[in-house]
Amino acid sequence: MTNPILSARGLNKRYGRVTALDNCDFDLMPGEILAVIGDNGAGKSSLIKALSGAITPDSGDIFLEGEKVAFTSPIDARNAGVETVYQTLAMSPALSIADNMFMGRELRKPGFMGTVLRQLDRPAMERIAREKLTELGLMTIQNINQAVETLSGGQRQGVAVARAAAFGSKVIILDEPTAALGVKESRRVLDLIQDVRARGIPIILISHNMPHVFEVANRIHVHRLGRRLCVIDPKDYTMSDAVAFMTGAKLAPGATAASAA
Repeated sequence: MTNPILSARGLNKRYGRVTALDNCDFDLMPGEILAVIGDNGAGKSSLIKALSGAITPDSGDIFLEGEKVAFTSPIDARNAGVETVYQTLAMSPALSIADNMFMGRELRKPGFMGTVLRQLDRPAMERIAREKLTELGLMTIQNINQAVETLSGGQRQGVAVARAAAFGSKVIILDEPTAALGVKESRRVLDLIQDVRARGIPIILISHNMPHVFEVANRIHVHRLGRRLCVIDPKDYTMSDAVAFMTGAKLAPGATAASAA
């Protein structure tokens, strides 16, 4: 049996009287696209923040490649190989594509120039950025030094995903990657997601867009009332079924009436 690459057991997180995570479990298998869906307030964001180091659960365990981990910050998670592309993209619009790709992990020149004078190795960063964009078929972007603010929404999302794919060696988390995009640009981002998965990197996809979820996901994690309600195969259920499960209108597979309430 294949073991999960990223998993969680019994995660709990409370904010005063509000329970964001309620004994929540999670499993991401190697090489898959796992969609996470749930109604507003279901606790999806808290789950993703816990997995990416943005919050610390009150209790419960997270495992990466079978080893227990305790991320105290997103940088911890990133250093362990878990990259997150947030809905806001977390980019600096005035900086170049190459600068954004290497933000927070800039390469310095070898020897005295880099260690003492702290000079950046711009040619190396530009070369690697160009290589990574080309690998993912994103070199419709002609100039690696153009400012991110000059790119379209789809191109910006592409750069953010390429950045994650370049450095997220184990897991990539995508938070609503097509939310602000038109039909054509959404299509390109979905193709990009499948290209990244084809390279062997598993992806967690958080999305409200059911057609997109059912198109690209291998499995769908349905989140409800702070916990995993069920995991379904999109080939076995309809979009209407998925919405009914996450809203409580229909009993989820394997659930009891008490657990769905």
